[in-house]
Amino acid sequence: MDKKILDLTVVMPALNEEQNIISAIDSTLKAFESLHINGEIIIVNDGSSDKTEELASGMMQGENRVRMVRHEIPRGIGASFWDGVKISDGDAVVLIPGDNEVDSEEALRYFPLMQHVDIVIPFVYNREVRNPFRNFLSSVFIFIINVTFRVNLNYTNGTVIYRKSVLSKLSHYSNGFFYQAESLIKLIKKGYLFAEVPYYLQRRKFGSSTAVNYPSLYRVAKGYFNLIKAIYLSADYANDKSQFNEGSISSKRYKAYEDKQ
Repeated sequence: MDKKILDLTVVMPALNEEQNIISAIDSTLKAFESLHINGEIIIVNDGSSDKTEELASGMMQGENRVRMVRHEIPRGIGASFWDGVKISDGDAVVLIPGDNEVDSEEALRYFPLMQHVDIVIPFVYNREVRNPFRNFLSSVFIFIINVTFRVNLNYTNGTVIYRKSVLSKLSHYSNGFFYQAESLIKLIKKGYLFAEVPYYLQRRKFGSSTAVNYPSLYRVAKGYFNLIKAIYLSADYANDKSQFNEGSISSKRYKAYEDKQ
């Protein structure tokens, strides 16, 4: 793939997803075609011990829109996301898991909104595809996030599309599932413009999620308290519109607004 800037980079973490990875890659490539997106996929093999890497490598043959990053041991979905961002060629970036739970076309259908905002934040409207306990934990989590950080989000753990430039100087600490909430809160507190949109999830056909287990919950709790310190004990996350990253839509829109005054 040449080094011209692409429309979008999809970072696709995969940990032991041999039953799902081919479908996840294929559906994302088809979404690029149907939605006319000039995109690439960066697969992050996060220390898989099954045939995930072998199958993904097979999908890469003759397909220059797919690349791979390898972790020798599992490092977490957050670490996978940031490693993908580092080498991405897209003007925007989104994480779509390799478990094929996300319908790529559904997740990317709102990509045109990036002409107007720097972040597109989806929320799940068919919550019945997940078990009641996970839905309960999700509701408690978003309530705590909203109250703690004085925001009003519907969901923070979906396929968020970011303009890459707004991520370039963003400090991050969480390598687990909390990476998304951490990134969103920091960017929203800086004043970046965003849009919330509805999307649906597919039922996972094979395997089980690792989002709800004791190690993951511990890392979420640790990330939460680190974020409190970052937001409330640092001046870096004041809503200062003069500090927008160059190239962001937020910078252009606020400047246009000020010029009219």
